[in-house]
Amino acid sequence: MAASFLIIQTAFIGDVILATGVIEKLKKHYPDAQIDFMVRKGNEGIVKDHPYLNTIYIWDKKGGKYKNLWKILKQVRHQKYSYVINLQRYATTGWFTLLSGANTTIGFDKNPLSRFFDKVVPHVFDGKHEIERNHTLIRDLTDTIPGQPQLYPSASDFEIVAPYKKQPYICIAPTSVWFTKQFPEDKWIELIHQLSNIYSVYLLGAPTDWNTCEHIRVSSQQGNVYNLAGKLSLLASAALMQDAVMNYVNDSAPMHLSSAMNAPVCAVYCSTIPAFGYGPLSDQSFIVEVEEKLSCRPCGLHGHKACPEGHFKCARNIQIRQLRVGQVDMIV
Repeated sequence: MAASFLIIQTAFIGDVILATGVIEKLKKHYPDAQIDFMVRKGNEGIVKDHPYLNTIYIWDKKGGKYKNLWKILKQVRHQKYSYVINLQRYATTGWFTLLSGANTTIGFDKNPLSRFFDKVVPHVFDGKHEIERNHTLIRDLTDTIPGQPQLYPSASDFEIVAPYKKQPYICIAPTSVWFTKQFPEDKWIELIHQLSNIYSVYLLGAPTDWNTCEHIRVSSQQGNVYNLAGKLSLLASAALMQDAVMNYVNDSAPMHLSSAMNAPVCAVYCSTIPAFGYGPLSDQSFIVEVEEKLSCRPCGLHGHKACPEGHFKCARNIQIRQLRVGQVDMIV
C-alpha cells in the first residue's frame, strides 16, 4: 500500500506558500503517495486544484472553531495516515496531531505537545530559511535538499491576466498586515515617479488594500498606474507576477508568491530582517534594507501596528536609489 501524508499548516498565506516545498519534495520521493493538506479558511485558494494534493481540509477558525476542528479530526482519523507532519508550533495543532490516528507523527520541538510525537525536530531561528526548517521534518524520509515552494495557477488564471501583459510592466504590492513591515505610501509614489514610462505599473493586494492602492495611484499622477487590488485572486496575481520585469514587495505574502513562481522580486525589509529565514527565493532576488545600523531593528518577528520608537527610521531612511535593481529602467 502506498504511503499517505497529511501536512498541517493553518497559519498565514505566506506560511502556506512556503509549505508547498514539502509537498514538492514528498511527491518527488513518493510519486504514488496520497498527499493531503490542512489550511485555515481563507487560504485554501492558494492550493486550489494543486495537482499533487488529494484532499484539502479547511479549518474555519472563526465560526465554531473547535467544532469545525473536531469534524475535520474525525475525517482524518478515518483516513489512517501513514504520516501526519505538523509544521506549526501551537498546542491546538499539537493535540490534533496526537489524536489523528497516524502511524507516525512528526513536528517541531517548540510545539507544547511535541514530547508525545513520534519524531521531534528542533526549531531554531539560526539564519536558515523557513523551507530548510520545514524540510528537517521530512529529511529522513527524502533527502538533504529542501523542496522549493511551487504554485499552480490554472489556465483561466493566466487568461485573466493576459490583457495586462501586452507591454513591459512592474508589479508593486505596497501593503502588509503589519504597519512596521510596510514601506510608506509616499516612498512607493516616489519609486513610481522614478520608473521609466515604458512600464505599466500594477498595484496588487486584497480587497482591503484597495484604498491604499488607490491613494498611491491617484497621488502618483501617472496614467500608466493601475489599481488591481481585490480584482485578482492569489493565483491570478501569481500568474501576473511571473512575467513582470520586477515585483516590488514588502516582507509579506506577495514576496512568497514571487518565490513560488520564480518571478523577479525586490523585497523591502523595514522592521524585520532576512535572517529570520523568510526571504525571497527567486533566481533573481534583491533585498533592500536601511543602510545604517539601527539599535532598535529588528523590533520583532512579525512587526507592529506602529513603530515602538515613533520614528520608523527602518523604513523612512531607505533611499529609492536602492530599489534600482535588476533590469529595471529608471528615469534619472
